[in-house]
Amino acid sequence: MTNFLTPVQEAALVAAIRQAEITTSGEIRVHLEAHCPTPEPLDRAAQVFAELGMHRTAQRNGVLFYLAWQDRQFAVIGDAAINAAVPDDFWEATKETVLAQFRQENYVDGLGRGVRMVGEQLQRFFPYDAATDQNELDDSISYGRPAGPPPGP
Repeated sequence: MTNFLTPVQEAALVAAIRQAEITTSGEIRVHLEAHCPTPEPLDRAAQVFAELGMHRTAQRNGVLFYLAWQDRQFAVIGDAAINAAVPDDFWEATKETVLAQFRQENYVDGLGRGVRMVGEQLQRFFPYDAATDQNELDDSISYGRPAGPPPGP
């Protein structure tokens, strides 16, 4: 559905998600679409978060990376428990790390760096427990609106 990632790039991003989740009960998803249908990408990220059922994780520690690539809109959003645990500036620092790579057109590397940063925090606050942890959410990249003209008003 996308012309944004090659199959190799998509596989690398999924591998980064799986690697980040090995040591934590937290869940990370990446959602890509060509255009952001809302004025604010954080609002769209919250919609996608709900649509993907990310709020249903046992420990409320899911994190979503949202990118509308043709509109150059990006957001990262975490569920209640991870929001309460990380430092106040964590989400902004993560966003800036990703955007620094995006500015150099290193999109997969930017998302990968963000995923690793989030994985480190999830590991710190929500360590993996072999007795109880399971992969609650799909690790694959999810896709939304196809490429084409931006949505109308």
